[in-house]
Amino acid sequence: MSTNSGLDILGIGNGFPGYTEQANIPVANGAAGGTQFVQFVNESFAVFNKSTGSLIYGPAAGDTLWQALGAPCSTISELDESAQYDKLANVWVMLKPIYPNPPYLCIAVSTTSDATGLWNLYAFELPQNPTLCHCRVMPDYPKLGVWPDAYYIAYDQALDLTYEGPAACAVNRSAMLSSAAATMQCFWNNGATNGVLLPADVDGITPPTTGEPEYFLTLDANFQSLDLWEFHVNWTTPANSTFTNTANIPVTAFTEPCGDTSTILFTPQDDCVPQAGTTEMLGAFGSFLMYRLAYRNFGTYEDLVANHTVQVGTSSNQTGINWYELRNTGSGSAFSVYQQGTYSPDSNYRWMGSIAMDKVGDIALGYNVSSSSMSPSIRYTGRVPTDALGTMESEVDILSSTGVATASQTNSVRWGDFSSMAIDPTDDCTFWYTNEYQPAGGNNHWATRIASFSFPSCTGTASYTLTVAEVGQGTVTSTDGEINCTNGSGTCSAVYTTGTAVTLNATAPRGWNFTSWSGSCTGGNPCDVVVNSNLTEAATFSTNWAVVNKASVSGNPATSLAIPATGSGNLIAVAILFNQKTSVTGVSDNAGNTYVSAGARAVLGGLSSEIWYAANSKAGATVITPSFGVSPTHVEITEWEVSGLATGAPDAAGTLSGKITLNNTSGAAVTTTQAGDFIVADMYAGSTNLTSMSSGNAFTADFTTDGNGWAHITSNSSSAGTYQPS
Repeated sequence: MSTNSGLDILGIGNGFPGYTEQANIPVANGAAGGTQFVQFVNESFAVFNKSTGSLIYGPAAGDTLWQALGAPCSTISELDESAQYDKLANVWVMLKPIYPNPPYLCIAVSTTSDATGLWNLYAFELPQNPTLCHCRVMPDYPKLGVWPDAYYIAYDQALDLTYEGPAACAVNRSAMLSSAAATMQCFWNNGATNGVLLPADVDGITPPTTGEPEYFLTLDANFQSLDLWEFHVNWTTPANSTFTNTANIPVTAFTEPCGDTSTILFTPQDDCVPQAGTTEMLGAFGSFLMYRLAYRNFGTYEDLVANHTVQVGTSSNQTGINWYELRNTGSGSAFSVYQQGTYSPDSNYRWMGSIAMDKVGDIALGYNVSSSSMSPSIRYTGRVPTDALGTMESEVDILSSTGVATASQTNSVRWGDFSSMAIDPTDDCTFWYTNEYQPAGGNNHWATRIASFSFPSCTGTASYTLTVAEVGQGTVTSTDGEINCTNGSGTCSAVYTTGTAVTLNATAPRGWNFTSWSGSCTGGNPCDVVVNSNLTEAATFSTNWAVVNKASVSGNPATSLAIPATGSGNLIAVAILFNQKTSVTGVSDNAGNTYVSAGARAVLGGLSSEIWYAANSKAGATVITPSFGVSPTHVEITEWEVSGLATGAPDAAGTLSGKITLNNTSGAAVTTTQAGDFIVADMYAGSTNLTSMSSGNAFTADFTTDGNGWAHITSNSSSAGTYQPS
């Protein structure tokens, strides 16, 4: 297999400067960030320079992270600690379980992408499990997954070294990112017949769809399927949160190695992996799906990749690795097997795998390999999308490629719990793998290795998301066709590789003007932006309507209103005040415009008023004439011609009808549906001219006639909302 090799360095363990072995087995785990790689091996962690491999910090006890929080997180050392990088927020997330009563889950979230900086610290005490024993159950083998609405954790409930079923918990990610108080929700009663769960962990910078549940996966006890669970967390109403086994995904039947079963934790018969020069066998840990369950959103489909150790053939305990790519194509479909395979290219034993996928769909699978003629080593294999489905290529030996001498482990059957394959967030191409081995001359003291590599087919640098937001009504498109935000659709986005130049065009519809850009995309329109990080650009549009003309007449009665010649495509609004018990039956003009009632009628004593309008006006109207059911003896007519309004304005549903009241009492509510809606009101002010009117900033005094106040109500300078004229 052809890959681009990167670093290959000694990790925490035997021979690592400043480190003294703290546990009889390692649990090698690590993640890459912006400039750093963090490795957590049981009770210690270290921070490395990602480019050079040089040590930046550590090795330090895991308790160090929680010193400011206090006991028990700062005082009790435990196994199974892990490091994750939240690629959606560019921060580190560390997890440590506390096993003694009362048990805890300790979580640290960095405030920046620097793992040596400040941290937000949390300790979540696990309450009694009422469905199991009304006791506190040890959170064994915890695994952490990053998801937009929470950090999700799965762990095994172990009571007196007996497996009592999996637990699934969610902690409030949003609160923890902002250093606020955070809560946890857990589901414990998931059945002891269900195997160990793995939570999905997001790779790449494209998150799952908003509101999409977190996925958990486990081996089914029938040895021919995978069980998919969904966690819907509701932070507002926790009682509405759900955790449900939603799918049973058929896979090729398999046999767990060394006599394992899917619900076994502590298995004395688990030792079947041979080593050179010793009769000591190693545990295969074949009862679990192995860390991680890597998730990736490709836009048109979603992927999950997973792996576990299986028995190869039927005549021996030889172990190989089953791997799966599950795919969800959307549109109501669910995850199903896109491809699967068993990696066992020769008679050697392979186990302790970890799998991930890069941004172009290349898959890498790391693992340990051993046999009766060789000591355990660390290798990886992989595939590119053009390979035949279900196949992996040849393998690379990380240790032999750098001349690291190995030995066999002779003092214990236990060989770690898991290894770790992670993706570099800066290029979304580089894989980082860490696993354990026995160094020659180590006298049964384990060591770990950290290696990075990439596939030639994954080229370019980091991928970043360009997000465009619209303020007001308009259209924003990119010349490459990837961005297309239309008429108030909100936001839209596309993913680009570093250095991509994108041209954004803002186009205003009728009745609106493009006003400005905000974000890094400043200047005129169109705007050119270079994507070197996640960017959000906003295009602001404002209404461009204006009152073109207005005219009034008062008479006993006024039978028509002479107006300046109207233009084309405008809105003509007409307010009519009259006496007598009658109503307006229609409004017409000499240009043939069609007028309709706005549905508003006001009554005060013997005076009534109505509003009518014609949308998308014809040019040339110079006389407006109302008609009545019964001829009034006094009529006042006022007209506004407003340019720049869309055909649909005012609100097609019509304004609310109501009655004008005395003494400045609020009248009927008038609701605008968006900034720029145009609403007309007319008011009778007795013998005093109306000089001003206030309700927010939406009202503009427009004119006065014969002691009667008239005003039009607009929302061009305010947000949509409900206004109370008086």
